[in-house]
Amino acid sequence: VQLQASGGGLVQAGGSLRLSCAASGLTFSRYHMGWFRRAPGKGREFVAAVSRSDSNADYADSVKGRFTISRDNAKNTAYLQMSSLKPEDTAVYYCAADRGDYVTHSIPAYDYWGQGTQVTVSS
Repeated sequence: VQLQASGGGLVQAGGSLRLSCAASGLTFSRYHMGWFRRAPGKGREFVAAVSRSDSNADYADSVKGRFTISRDNAKNTAYLQMSSLKPEDTAVYYCAADRGDYVTHSIPAYDYWGQGTQVTVSS
């Protein structure tokens, strides 16, 4: 199983980025997909998750109204559209896949993880 995150970069505050997570080696439509991040000096935290069918999504309070998670099961890819970026969004962003019954914030629930992509927001 491989989850390849991409799309990170350097952006000014107020800008936008779209992250992609390309999955291979698994039946993508059977997994909920999540995005997490690790800011410098902090632990990994939940950002957003989307259900298998793209019918249900959940967000951390810190990103609600600014970030949108989605997926394309035909392309085995999940996305995180990030808008109105703030310096505090600076982090390494990871995608993850969860075979469980419900969309969850819980890090241990996720079965597979990508390698991460760096997002840096300058003030």
